[in-house]
Formats: sequence, C-alpha cells, structure tokens
Amino acid sequence: MHKKFLLIDTPGHGKLRHHALGNITSPQNLKGIIFLVDAASLSTGDEALRQTSEYLHDILLLLQKRMTSSKTSKATKEIPLLIAANKMDLFTALLTTQVKTTLEAEIGKVRSSRSKGLLDSGIGMGDTAEVEEKDDWVGEMGSSKFEFSQMAEFNISVEVIGGSVIAADGSEVERWWSWIEQRL
Repeated sequence: MHKKFLLIDTPGHGKLRHHALGNITSPQNLKGIIFLVDAASLSTGDEALRQTSEYLHDILLLLQKRMTSSKTSKATKEIPLLIAANKMDLFTALLTTQVKTTLEAEIGKVRSSRSKGLLDSGIGMGDTAEVEEKDDWVGEMGSSKFEFSQMAEFNISVEVIGGSVIAADGSEVERWWSWIEQRL
C-alpha cells in the first residue's frame, strides 16, 4: 500500500531560511523534519559546520518553544527529526557517530555564545534577561554539554542516519526512506 505525503524542500541558505522556519512555527500536518547535512564538510572549525549548527540550533529551538508554549494540558505531538548525513560514499565523510557528536558539540557552542549575548544585553534589566535566556536555551537548561537526547524532554526525537543521494541503485538512501515510512 502506498501513502501519499507532501515533502516540502526549503533552502538552507541563510537569507532564505525563514521559509523553513515558517513551516515549523505554523505546521499543518507536520509529521517530521529531515535535515540534510554534508557529512564530508563538517570538519571542526569549518564555516560550514558553524552555519549548519546554527541553523539546526534554530530549528530545535523552534520545536522546543512549540512544546513549552503550548497553552493546553494536552501533550504536543512528537516531532521526529532526521539528520540525514549525506555523501557518506566520500572518503572525507565523517562517520554517522562523528556527525552526531560534532553537531552536538557545535550546537553547544552556539547555545553558549547566544546565552552570553543575551546576558550581556540584559545588564540592568532585572529578571527579564533570565526569562529570555530560558526561552532561548536549547535542551536541558543549565547543562554544560548539549546532546540530542535532551530534546526528548520536549517530545522531539533526533536520529542521525547516513546515506548518499547519488548512489546508482538507491540503496544508500534506503534507511532514510525507512525512517519516513515509520512516521507516516
């Protein structure tokens, strides 16, 4: 049996990201998010890693706020997030476990630097800065290290699965299709 579903592809370029973020803040029937990363360009200290992590941080923060700002006692529906590590066929690609730990570490840096910016801008504002910091803190509040598992508290499951979209027989994306199939 085949199920129809709508897949919305949004650009990753910084100037166009608002399109993707808009789809997350006002979801109609959002079943999950697939965040495609280039596993061959995520080396530590690289600009691509920083930009990817900032974008992923913003998506996780929106999903987290969606859960924490719910005005009903009814639990919000789980939103699964697949980090599809692409280009695993390349020699320079990180292993999926390395993709996961590298992104977690970099998101931790993003989280830390953004919270410091909020604290610096909130000097002399009383408790307002503390409230804003809580609202913009991804994952477990006050934890020194970010891990995707912290998002489970907000009904967000995160999985990293490797693959390659250019494999001739399609076998390199089979696990991505399986992930989609399980969530429809």
